Amino acid sequence: MMSTTHAHITTWAIAIILFIVALSLHKSGNMKGFKIVQMILRVFYILIIITGILLYPFGNESANHALYGIKVLAGLLVISMFEMILIKISKGKNAGSFWVIFVIALALVLYLGLRLPLGFHPFL
Repeated sequence: MMSTTHAHITTWAIAIILFIVALSLHKSGNMKGFKIVQMILRVFYILIIITGILLYPFGNESANHALYGIKVLAGLLVISMFEMILIKISKGKNAGSFWVIFVIALALVLYLGLRLPLGFHPFL
């Protein structure tokens, strides 16, 4: 059986792959495929949020809730930027500022995800 941590990492990995696929479909002009992948990606947003909630240490008094809270906000920002980038490019508009926010938020989420106790601990 897959642990919650593995489920969360798997949903994130699949979402990133779907995001890249959506970008490439749009670039190739396959708008039908783009819309389908975008809808599947939205299902993964929900799965990411659910598995993230299951990972939050609600009953743990010794957990650093401030860092977990920052990770939650940064994760939601990454999901928001996925969606905003796809919407902007589908309308033919510049998404440059959203890309900058996406990269910064993704770096923060990855750092915190690896630093916090449920991560792999390369930064301790």
